[in-house]
Amino acid sequence: MDTRKAIMAFSQSEKIKSGIIWLSSLLELMRSLSPSEKQGGEKIVRTCADMVFQEIRLVRSIADDNRWEEAERCLDQAVVMMDSGVSAESIIHLTQALSQVTSIGQQTMSFLQDQGLL
Repeated sequence: MDTRKAIMAFSQSEKIKSGIIWLSSLLELMRSLSPSEKQGGEKIVRTCADMVFQEIRLVRSIADDNRWEEAERCLDQAVVMMDSGVSAESIIHLTQALSQVTSIGQQTMSFLQDQGLL
């Protein structure tokens, strides 16, 4: 593993994990919104999801790891569930994406620790 790529992957993994956790929290919050508020809530969730997608695409162009593709696929499934009107069902896909990103972060953190950089 290249040190520069490991640093980028570790940094991005932390940012992406935060974004996925925010999305999960927003989806939980949406359950308590009135029907008239849900449309605005969905726009906020969609905007947040788009930002997470951008971060994943960025790191995929820098750090080659198939788990980024899997995380993106899981996030895409979550968005499909949201768009289908079953937002609560999207949580499982966000959890799967979070698991992939956490694995990448752990691996890169271990590598950077072995290099004496963390």
